[in-house]
Amino acid sequence: MTTPRPTTTLWRPTGPVELDLVRKSGWRAWPPRLPEQPIFYPVLNEDYAIRIARDWNVKHDGAGFVTRFEVDTEFLRRYPVRRAGGRTILELWVPAEELEEFNAHVVGEILVVHEFR
Repeated sequence: MTTPRPTTTLWRPTGPVELDLVRKSGWRAWPPRLPEQPIFYPVLNEDYAIRIARDWNVKHDGAGFVTRFEVDTEFLRRYPVRRAGGRTILELWVPAEELEEFNAHVVGEILVVHEFR
């Protein structure tokens, strides 16, 4: 019997266009980055994701969503935690060219846990 590998919970604030692409993936993968988006940045805490979805995505996209998903912890060790502001404003920076491999290490489905309009 094999023991499941440990996972890390991540959150991602997103707008409706990106969320629709996640939905089309069967809730299993993040879409490729646009040319002006060289990194994919999931965040390490729910409160930070809520602030971005509520305060930025709603203003720019008319709606904001917070997603939660699990990623293989061992795989994530290649991405150092980045502090993007205060002590709880923590992100991982995944280069756009590594997003397909990152998606292969998502465990289970990407879930929508908050919605703001």
